[in-house]
Amino acid sequence: MLNFQTGYWRYEGRLDKIKDYQYIFIRLSGYYKVIVLLPKMLSFLNLSNQLCYKPYLTRLKWRVVNIDILKIASLVLCSAFAFSAFGQYNWKLSKEKDGIRVYQSGVEHSNYKSIKVECTLEGSYDKLMAVLNNVSHHKDWIYHNKTSQIINRVSPYEFYYYTETVLPWPMSNRDAVVHLKMNKDSLNRFLKITAVSVPNYIPEKSGKVRVPKSAVSWYVTMPTTKTIGIVYMFEAEPGGSLPAWVANMFADKGPYETFKKLSDILKR
Repeated sequence: MLNFQTGYWRYEGRLDKIKDYQYIFIRLSGYYKVIVLLPKMLSFLNLSNQLCYKPYLTRLKWRVVNIDILKIASLVLCSAFAFSAFGQYNWKLSKEKDGIRVYQSGVEHSNYKSIKVECTLEGSYDKLMAVLNNVSHHKDWIYHNKTSQIINRVSPYEFYYYTETVLPWPMSNRDAVVHLKMNKDSLNRFLKITAVSVPNYIPEKSGKVRVPKSAVSWYVTMPTTKTIGIVYMFEAEPGGSLPAWVANMFADKGPYETFKKLSDILKR
């Protein structure tokens, strides 16, 4: 059996034939398939002929037997369109209080809902970046955060940090390693922040469940010289055996409490 692992999906199938170290024939689920790898896309082409590929992102080499190359190109374009539609959301307002609006949306291929927060808070780009940079004090405002610490600082605007979230008994605490980047527009029009999990950056710790996938994005503007407008989006797979219906039931509480405390800190 061949085990092919990517960032989000796993595929298992029989290794059918190997010509040499560069070319591999793969058959999955009774069909021959080619796995097309692009920097931000993973697509599948179900084809009836044998296909082979060289698994490199930037130098993909493959041969096709009795298949029109134009047909394959059109299939790739269709797959790319399907991938871009994957991230579409159907946001529904879940909670609105103190000027903080929390939305939820179902996500294809996941039982856990995505979260969006919209709010306008007192503060500035520099104040928000200072709060995010003060990683050891994330516990002062992030809901149920037990501890956070920087593992590797790349620059004042980019770093990797470890974080642990408390879950009630009998569930195990979740931990994650996050790669955070902040990018402020040179004309001061916006601030973009991304925080993506990198679960294999450090070994897993005993007694904790490592979050296998999480992604956060912030889009921040300054509608006035003393306020910031925030659009925050979050989605994750918490790992372990946490039932999705339990997580979804209280999905709006954590974001609301987090941004309520963030608002208080930015006012200081």
